[in-house]
Amino acid sequence: QVRLAESGGGLVQAGESLRLSCAADARSFSMFTMGWFRQSPGRQVELVAGISPRTSTTTYSDSVKGRFTISRDNAKNTVYLQMNSLKPEDTAVYYCTASDWGRLVSGDPDYRGQGTQVTVSS
Repeated sequence: QVRLAESGGGLVQAGESLRLSCAADARSFSMFTMGWFRQSPGRQVELVAGISPRTSTTTYSDSVKGRFTISRDNAKNTVYLQMNSLKPEDTAVYYCTASDWGRLVSGDPDYRGQGTQVTVSS
């Protein structure tokens, strides 16, 4: 069982930045592919970013590429999402996930946190 707890969401203006954190309660954190998904009302769940266990591989959705950066600290069992140049369309609930790479990119991660709200005003 893996428990994930997101933090760092909030209300910001367009163009500003936020950093989301996800603390994992998992002995084998360093073996998981970690990801961030988001969902806003009326829209499908979207894979925002993912990072492989040893940080050698990352993936981003086209909508955030160049603005968001995913990173992880295996010593702290924590994954981060640095979000820069935020846009109103980035408004969503952001979820941290843990899985293997295949389940991440297929949109079916094994574990998911409760989510943190990000709201970007224009």
